[in-house]
Amino acid sequence: MEKFIAGYRQFRDTYFKENYAFIQDLMAKGQSPKAMMIACSDSRIDPSLEFGVGPGEVFIVRNVANLVPAFDPDGHAHGTSAALEFAVRALEVEHVIVMGHARCGGIRALMNQPMMQKSQANDFVAAWMKIAEPAREKALEASSDPVTAQRCCEQEAVRISLENLLTFPWVKEAVESGKLQTHGWYFDLETATLSILNKQTDVFEIIR
Repeated sequence: MEKFIAGYRQFRDTYFKENYAFIQDLMAKGQSPKAMMIACSDSRIDPSLEFGVGPGEVFIVRNVANLVPAFDPDGHAHGTSAALEFAVRALEVEHVIVMGHARCGGIRALMNQPMMQKSQANDFVAAWMKIAEPAREKALEASSDPVTAQRCCEQEAVRISLENLLTFPWVKEAVESGKLQTHGWYFDLETATLSILNKQTDVFEIIR
């Protein structure tokens, strides 16, 4: 906790003072980001750091394994769906990015069935990761090598989330009208490599 408090004080005494006018203007006018990013909660991943974005530029939602559930208005709590609705319908973002990443803990749990079965007693992780179960099946068909299979599953989960985005009627409508674009990204922190899904070829292509 001391590290966090020290970080706050440094922010207050440096960044805040140096950008005071910008921050006051941002708070007075409200947010109007052009993009939403659905990223993983993994503590090693920091979209603001890795993509050089500042306050007000990206509406970021983080969850386990950066998944998007299918549209399911059942009256229960749906954090990611609520954030998506707010971004698309209220903020009118122009881009929604689903960003998967290498060595994802949620995907590792999905690939490791004994680990997933153990988590079922705690309700939430196993139920949430069922969203990506088809990705696991495809990854196991593609490779018997655990490392390759996990990477395949991580990328396939991004594809599933992109498909699920279009089950939300107001997302589909915005995409079809040209007001919104969806994107699939895959980031490897170990090599600082970003790959973007080419929707024409269905291949993740490395950004040079």
